[in-house]
Amino acid sequence: MKFLPLLFANFGRKKIRTVLTIGSFFVALLLFALLAGVRAGFRQGIDVAGADRLVVIGRTGLIQPLPLPYMERIRRVPGVEDVAHSTWFGGIYQDPKNFFAQFVIVPEDWRRMYPEYQIPEAQWKDFLADRQGVVIGRKLADRFGWKIGDRVPLKPPGYLGGGSWEFNVRAISRGTRPQDDESQMWIQHKYFYEKAPQYWQGIVGWYVVRAADPEQALPVGRAIDQEFANSTAETRTQTESAFASSFVKQMGNIEFLILAIGSVVFFTLLLVTGNTMAISVRERMGELAVLKAIGYSDRFVLGLVLAESLIIALVGGGLGLVAGAALVARDLTGGIILMYLPGAAVVAGVATAVGTGLLAGVLPAVGAMRLSVVDALRRI
Repeated sequence: MKFLPLLFANFGRKKIRTVLTIGSFFVALLLFALLAGVRAGFRQGIDVAGADRLVVIGRTGLIQPLPLPYMERIRRVPGVEDVAHSTWFGGIYQDPKNFFAQFVIVPEDWRRMYPEYQIPEAQWKDFLADRQGVVIGRKLADRFGWKIGDRVPLKPPGYLGGGSWEFNVRAISRGTRPQDDESQMWIQHKYFYEKAPQYWQGIVGWYVVRAADPEQALPVGRAIDQEFANSTAETRTQTESAFASSFVKQMGNIEFLILAIGSVVFFTLLLVTGNTMAISVRERMGELAVLKAIGYSDRFVLGLVLAESLIIALVGGGLGLVAGAALVARDLTGGIILMYLPGAAVVAGVATAVGTGLLAGVLPAVGAMRLSVVDALRRI
């Protein structure tokens, strides 16, 4: 602690450069946090996918609905423990930019399939009692300021007819994990089939299946597809993680571009920052020689230079991570990408800041440690 005044005195020699160097670390780690949040958002569905859950869609994709009687046939397939179905609603709230996921569900089936979402029992009972009731995620409620009892109008897509569908907010769900999607709306299937055009009767969007043994999930999926082979509506069954991964691959070019451009900018900032810190140390070789001349050891000089470098890196990097985490927590993409900052990314960010600080300071520090006092004093 007694050497802190010496450290701060060095920081104050050129205040503008010190502030700019800290600012460079701030920007670099802010960008790091945003990139980590984007990557986590792209991989969210993969990370939260249940190992025992399978998704059954039409062979040609989600645009091909499946017959409702398939549900009981799937349930009878050996190895199937439970099954639920869902349909995409696709309504618009006020503006097409206000995108969020809306699933038509059978409430009890869906809740058994996704127990990771917690809903107060009183709210759940209110939802069951109201055909127009919906369950919304906590983040969706925060995004639009919705609360229990609010009435929400949605404009349905063209294939569901015109007009407006009215819904009542009866429950708010919360995920038990940071990466759980809390921006969904769950709609009662009874209300949907009452208002939907006649041709929607007897069909659903897809099925979600729970395998009794997660290790047998793939054989169970093959058995389901075999059950409907050569039918008018053949199926394609995937593990939930593979299903989510297929969406990531569809946006893979976008993810790659974001990460590639951001990474180039990030490492450029770090290189510039490291060079600036190295120059700052070299400018003070004379002062370091004086310290050695009055009795400070080589190790002390080494530690002093490294400490300066680490403090600047940690201050700037820490502030950048805090600011980045705050931005990631906000809905920057309007619900398109559900960004969040994993704990591992925070640890990696701190490690990056520390590593960069050490790399930027180690060469000048070693040079200062090996500095000849006589040669350095001649330069003053």
